Amino acid sequence: MATDFKCPHCTNLLNVGENIVFTARNKWGKEGLIMLHPDIGNYTVLKHPKFEVHQGEMLEFYCLYCNKPLISERHKNLAKILMMDEKGLEYEIHFSRIAGQHSTYKIIGENYEIFGEDASEYLDLLNDVNP
Repeated sequence: MATDFKCPHCTNLLNVGENIVFTARNKWGKEGLIMLHPDIGNYTVLKHPKFEVHQGEMLEFYCLYCNKPLISERHKNLAKILMMDEKGLEYEIHFSRIAGQHSTYKIIGENYEIFGEDASEYLDLLNDVNP
């Protein structure tokens, strides 16, 4: 069983092949598809070159199926999806909505892992979670 990524609202699968696929909206209200690498800590991003995203810009991420925003309840600058691993364990994945900011949090119950050189930016979100 491979790792799957799901919408926290409708639980539909977001990963296709080697990417997690989202609808995104930039600060000008333009929408496009963004694909993120499924390996947590790998910040490779694919998008159409005409979908403009600038370093430091806050993006809005949406589920392709239910079109609900994927905003984390832990911090407004983070998006949230769910990940089910090969063992069937389900994790919350919170990642930065700011283009170029590398911060990701993998949370299950009271345990967490942090990824990315900018992860210290949102460590306050882990106040209720113990390492």
